[in-house]
Amino acid sequence: MAKSANSKALFLLFTANAISGFSQGLSMLAIPWYFAKQNQSSTFTVAYGFITLLVLFFGLYAGTLVDKYSRKSNFLAINLICGTLIFTIASMGYMYGNIHPFLVIAVFGITLLNYNIHYPTLYAFAHEITEPNQYQRVNSWIEVVGQSTSILSGALAALLIDGVDPNTGKLAGFSFQFSWHIPKWDIWEIFMLDAVTYFIATALIAGIKYKPVHQFNPELGSVIKRVKTGFTYLKANHALLIFGLFSYAVFAALLVCIHSLLPIYVEKHLHEDGSVFASADLIYAIGALGAGMFVGKVFGSNQTIHAIILLTALAAVLFFWAFISAQVWIIYVFCLLLGFSNAGIRVLRLTYFFQHIPNEIMGRVNSIFNMSNVLMRTLFIFLFSLPFFTDSSDIVWAFFILSVFLAISAFVLFRQFIAKK
Repeated sequence: MAKSANSKALFLLFTANAISGFSQGLSMLAIPWYFAKQNQSSTFTVAYGFITLLVLFFGLYAGTLVDKYSRKSNFLAINLICGTLIFTIASMGYMYGNIHPFLVIAVFGITLLNYNIHYPTLYAFAHEITEPNQYQRVNSWIEVVGQSTSILSGALAALLIDGVDPNTGKLAGFSFQFSWHIPKWDIWEIFMLDAVTYFIATALIAGIKYKPVHQFNPELGSVIKRVKTGFTYLKANHALLIFGLFSYAVFAALLVCIHSLLPIYVEKHLHEDGSVFASADLIYAIGALGAGMFVGKVFGSNQTIHAIILLTALAAVLFFWAFISAQVWIIYVFCLLLGFSNAGIRVLRLTYFFQHIPNEIMGRVNSIFNMSNVLMRTLFIFLFSLPFFTDSSDIVWAFFILSVFLAISAFVLFRQFIAKK
């Protein structure tokens, strides 16, 4: 990590992010599988679509909060609020020995809403306390820490969401001989672990002391006025607008795949259990970790656009491969390379943003891009909630549609930044 006066602040920030992210990842894996096992994937997908619509409106407002208040204060507030809400829901499970599906969806919604203020705050905070010559290194560390956390949560999810039975001798789609038994966790037990880590993260963030590298000058005035500033900035920077919209394509496809498509793909197309689904997410995180560690070395600082186009095209090929295949090992390779593609794009995109967007509007500009990304995801989620996709192995056609979408996105970026030169 960068050696600077703020290195301790960055360390505490990354540690808090890792601790809360660990259990968030476990919950976000357990929830779609919970509904898949009850043959309610279509219900969950519709609920996911409506939550995503809510996120669409919340995202813009979240950006104004990121740029209005201290980034540290924002982190403290969102961790305390989310931790308290999820703790309350988990406690109901312990009290009654059961939990209503609506409350399970509520935890999913709380976490998605949190993501839309957490990550813009994280990036704006990191930008505020990082020297310009350390941008790519710090962004890589954000990815490394985040994906290392995902690896751990994915590994634990593979063991907990269906448990490990020594009599079956099967885990993650492969046969093994076990001499030990791990009981399946109830969904509210996973939620309680999630809540506790929010409170631990709050304590760590409270101890952060830092000296801003970039002066933070919050804009006053109404929410509408502050939102308009972000749109005005992007309207005056058309190339940045195109870059931001289409460089998020892989991220949109990934979230739709992980939360909506992959549980059905594993259950209905591969005919495998929850350990395969959780292991696929773990393998995705390994690929993403590799991107965080090596993408800066593979692609130079002057190759950002070229690299993002190449990685978007790779993702298009991967979705097409999943469309024509029906083997567990292929979905693992798919997740490994998709993880590298998405995380590599994120590191490169963040570095580009840090170099081109003033810190005082970083939250709002990121939120506008997030809003457009949410809108794309909403359209896909509602489309893929149709019975044609959720009731049989026809889920593969969703992978084909996303492959075409990614190919178009790569082409638009190519035309905008490469072909016109």
